[in-house]
Amino acid sequence: MSYIFRHMENRILELSKSYSAILLTGPRQAGKTTMLRSLAEKENKGRKYVSLDDLAIRDMAKNDPALFLQIHKPPVLIDEVQYAPELFSYIKMAIDKGAAPGSFWLTGSQPFKLMELAQETLAGRIAIIHMPPLSQHEIYGNDETEPFSIDLEK
Repeated sequence: MSYIFRHMENRILELSKSYSAILLTGPRQAGKTTMLRSLAEKENKGRKYVSLDDLAIRDMAKNDPALFLQIHKPPVLIDEVQYAPELFSYIKMAIDKGAAPGSFWLTGSQPFKLMELAQETLAGRIAIIHMPPLSQHEIYGNDETEPFSIDLEK
């Protein structure tokens, strides 16, 4: 299957110029990781990808977040960050020490609990964005669909 452009891609790149951390939330299988990995490739800054689905990596992130961030240096994409909320305090410290805009891209699929924790810990330092599932417009492309109309005579 080919990659489907998401309308929020430019917004993510713009926010990355202002915020050191971006948290992208949304339902499972909405395309969060796929989109961010594609954007990381396009930005060509050497952004590393690390998934907390890997139990060994998750264990390190939970039990030694400082070591985790030493190994996985920015710019970094940390997938499924809800599994290691301990990282937020260490990301905050990195930002307070001058982490560049766009240093941390985070994904998570438990938006309410995750957003609350991120807002408490990283207030003013993080942009939080919710990704909905694909829209019909994204699925079928810009030129192939007509806008919705209630004109019954068409």
